[in-house]
Amino acid sequence: MAAAGVVVEPKTKYDRQLRIWGDQGQAALEKASICLLNCGPTGTEALKNLVLGGIGSLQESSLLKLDDICRKADIVLVAARSYGLTGMVRVSIKEHCATESKPDHFLDDLRLHNPWAELKQFAKSIDICDKDPVVHKHTPYIVILVRLAEKWADAHDGHLPSTRQEKREFKDLIRAHMLNIDEENYKEAVESSYKVSVAPGISDEIRQIIDDNSTEVSPSSSDFWILVSALKEFVANEGNGELPLEGTIPDMTSLTDYYVSLQKIYQAKAESDCLAMEHRVKDILKRIGRDPDSISRAYIKTFCKNARKLRVCRYRSIQEEFTSPILSEVQKYFTDEDYSYAINFYILLRAVDRLAANYNRLPGIFDSEIDEDIPRLKTVAASVLSDMGLNGAPLSEDLITEMCRFGGAEIHTVAAFIGGVASQEVIKLVTKQFVPLRGTFIFNGIDLKSQVLAL
Repeated sequence: MAAAGVVVEPKTKYDRQLRIWGDQGQAALEKASICLLNCGPTGTEALKNLVLGGIGSLQESSLLKLDDICRKADIVLVAARSYGLTGMVRVSIKEHCATESKPDHFLDDLRLHNPWAELKQFAKSIDICDKDPVVHKHTPYIVILVRLAEKWADAHDGHLPSTRQEKREFKDLIRAHMLNIDEENYKEAVESSYKVSVAPGISDEIRQIIDDNSTEVSPSSSDFWILVSALKEFVANEGNGELPLEGTIPDMTSLTDYYVSLQKIYQAKAESDCLAMEHRVKDILKRIGRDPDSISRAYIKTFCKNARKLRVCRYRSIQEEFTSPILSEVQKYFTDEDYSYAINFYILLRAVDRLAANYNRLPGIFDSEIDEDIPRLKTVAASVLSDMGLNGAPLSEDLITEMCRFGGAEIHTVAAFIGGVASQEVIKLVTKQFVPLRGTFIFNGIDLKSQVLAL
């Protein structure tokens, strides 16, 4: 506990979360403003988590801000609701661009398939046939793979191993250079040999982003799209078809001098690519009449480091979801056992609101009317399905009964869970890190399962 009168620095106060989303993410959180509409247990739980995260400004209002109003004002709407043993979370925004998507698994950016001049030169400076056991067993696997990939290409008309048989033969080539079976660096080279066969260029997902119409930037374009526009120019020019290098290398068996030299080579290349990107960003800003220094170098550097992991999420409005759902997806959910409860709860959550509008109360609020509310809810749910173009779709009689028994109650444990999910999505949206939910999140508290429905 901090002593009285001592000011706690943000880096100390939020030390653990800084390790997750960093200084830029924390700064974005502290500058954010959150408006909570219709405060209840679920909203309170979401708000609690955001306060603990360090959200800067909070407002409460009992007025419901409709999705179309938020979209016209470019305000993110996160709809969250708990209802008995179920609940939902839905993000609604025209477009969300994540610079740091932080995927769980991602291939190291080592460029073994296309090494640049300095990396080639360093690799050639090391004799991988050196008989000195200390040197031989401490040659970094990056060097081994660069040298042997070049040897392979020379013997195969410039082509790297691509078929399963060729990859197997390439591994045999690596093993043939081992002096002893216990050389960890050569084992690492064998395990990482697939990195040599990585297709050059950029992924389809990133290609789709840099070919997006939003790269035709204007003074009103976001910083993200200005950087993507610069990235498109970089790939076509300095990058020679490649994205900026990330500049980091994994741990590996190596002499310290070799490892440090490799680190410097990768960092220098990444810095060079970042500098080229910075020049292109400034040129674009000048062309569109903005201050050339209006985008910080820190953001450009972060963007370059994460260029392979950019994500753009575009959301259908809630109105579109309600009036013109993707029928093929809805039908698939009804027939898929894993999703059947989720789609049933989704329909019934809409149905209880429609019933409440007709009867001025939620079903099951009065114990004496539960038996009457069950057929009412079934009829209203059928009308929801009809409006969606799904006449005759099967709904679970048991779940209809359960929804009436819930009586609109917000059970604290369910509210806490849904509030936690909602606050987590808000943090993703504010920090522009990780990928937010792309669909309607449905929690099934009966079976303790959750699904995301793309409607």
